[in-house]
Order: sequence, then structure tokens, then C-alpha cells
Amino acid sequence: MLQAVRYLLGSPGATGFGSKSTAEDVTAACPDLGALTAIITGATSGIGAETARVLAKRGARVVIPARSVKAAEDMRARIRAECPGADVLVLPLDLSSLASVRAFADRFLALGLPLHLLINNAGKFSHGQLALSEDGVEMTFATNYLGHFLLTKLLLGRMAETAASTGVQGRIVNVSSSVHGWFAGDWAEYLDLVTRRKIAYDATQAYAVSKLANVLHTRELAARLQETGANVTVNCVHPGIVRTRLNRDRDGILTDLVFLLLSKLLKTIPQAAATTCYVAAHPRVAGVSGRYFADCNEALPSPAATNRHEAERLWRISEAIIDGSAPLTFPAAAHTAATLPRPT
Repeated sequence: MLQAVRYLLGSPGATGFGSKSTAEDVTAACPDLGALTAIITGATSGIGAETARVLAKRGARVVIPARSVKAAEDMRARIRAECPGADVLVLPLDLSSLASVRAFADRFLALGLPLHLLINNAGKFSHGQLALSEDGVEMTFATNYLGHFLLTKLLLGRMAETAASTGVQGRIVNVSSSVHGWFAGDWAEYLDLVTRRKIAYDATQAYAVSKLANVLHTRELAARLQETGANVTVNCVHPGIVRTRLNRDRDGILTDLVFLLLSKLLKTIPQAAATTCYVAAHPRVAGVSGRYFADCNEALPSPAATNRHEAERLWRISEAIIDGSAPLTFPAAAHTAATLPRPT
């Protein structure tokens, strides 16, 4: 009850920020970001667009990967209209396609740019019936999690090199959602049954599984980064409840009624981008890794999201799928992946 009251009032937490803080608020006291390069997925609208705008305003070079290059170019124009000197790059990327993720990484790495911030923000909520990616993976899971898993894997070397050469700690931010706590059960079995059409497709459950995977990925990646000694951190954020294009696409009487009733709980987009920007840029988060943040303060994820065994299992299955060394039926992938060595 106390937490709900603090949320409604926007009362600040231990960091001095709360649910009513905006992205500009939390970055106002940050050092100039002019030496930093940030990749932000899903930055053509909503929370990602506001994140890109604010980081560019603070001086960071911003790379906008997008499936629609036209939408990304429009976003670049909006940023430059506000910040004429902003350095904004646009590159094509379809996160649901592993081939596209690899092509994007190749293009970016070929530019020879440093990489300090990787913000895995893009999100998809599938509507209607089950859809599979070109790689045969349930579309929501492919876009929200698996594409980001591969993207992070391919760019991590550049991030570690940048941190070592500049002394500036790299930061990875995975944007999840409190909806990750809505899924209870075996996520791998669920994905397998859904993919093989053995159970009915539920878009909300699929979204919850993808967001749970984001948190588990954060936990396991943080442990592996600590083992390797790389000067790179990774954290996960819940932006809050905000009516972005993700849920505006579900317009209808019921949806409109729900959002009317929840209007006092909804954040504005600048408020929803605050936690991402705080974790990405604020000095107070230096050295913090493997944590979950909401309203610009550390919070507790669901019990399922803190299970190290499941985090390791997800990593093994993901590695097996992107390497093509396991079939896309998830229990079989889990069995095959168990023999894979832990990366060093």
C-alpha cells in the first residue's frame, strides 16, 4: 500500500527521483555525455524516442537502428531540429531476424566507432494469432529478447574494448516490464507448445515470457561480465505504465475504458523514459550491475526472474538457437544446449 501511495504521489526514493521524474530531470546533473556513443533500439517512437532525444541533448552520439529507415530518419530530423549539433546515425535493423541483427552489427563495427551505451529498448506486442519469425521463433520472443541477446553478444567485444581504452565504464540497459511477473510456469515448455501449436496462443503470456527473458538475461550477463572482468555493467528497467504505440495499436472500447480507469497510474513518455536514462547515464549507477530498477530506484523483480538456474538455462538455449546447434523446439534445445561449454 505504501509503495502504491508513493507511486501516485511521485514521492522520491533513495536516489532522489520517483515516478514523476522525467528523463531530463534525471540527466540534468549528469556529466556532459559528449564523449559517449549510445545505440538505442526502438528509438523511432515512444520511450525509445524520448531516450534518444534526451541523451542527444546531453551530448551523446546516438545510433538509431530501425526496421523503417524512413521513421529513423524522421526521428533524427526531430532531434536535430531541437539540437542542431546532435550526432545521430541511422542504420537498418529488424530485431526479429537474426540475419538482420548480424548485418547491423557488422555495419556498426565497420564504422570503427566506440560504444559506451547499449539500450535494448525495442518491444513488440503481437496481435491476433501466432506469428513466427523468419528463424521459426515466436515473434514476440524473437523481437523482444532473442534479437537483443544476439545484438548484445555481437557488440559486447566493442563495448569492453571501449571501456578499456577510455576508462569509461560501459553500460547495457535492458528494458523489461513488470508484466514479466505475470508468467508462472516453464517458459521453455510454453514456447515449445505455442510454436508447435499444441496450445492456444495468448499474446499477453507471450509478452510476459519475453519480458521475463529480459530480466533473466540481465542476471546471467552480469554474472558473466563479472567473471571476465570487463568494465561493463548491465541492468534491467521497468519503465512504468504508459500508453505508447505498443498498446495504442489495441484501440477499442475495452482498451479505452481500461486506460481511462488507469489514467491516474499512467506515466507520460518523458516520465517513462526516466528510469532508462537514469540507469544509462547517472553517476550513482556506476559499478551497479545485475539489478532491476523501477521509478529510478532499485526494485525487486518476480521470484522467477531471480532464479540463477533458469537464467543459465535461458542463456544455453539462446546460444544453441543463434548458433544453429539446436532445433527450435525448446525442450530439445535445452537438452542439446546442456552440453555446450560456458563461454569464457
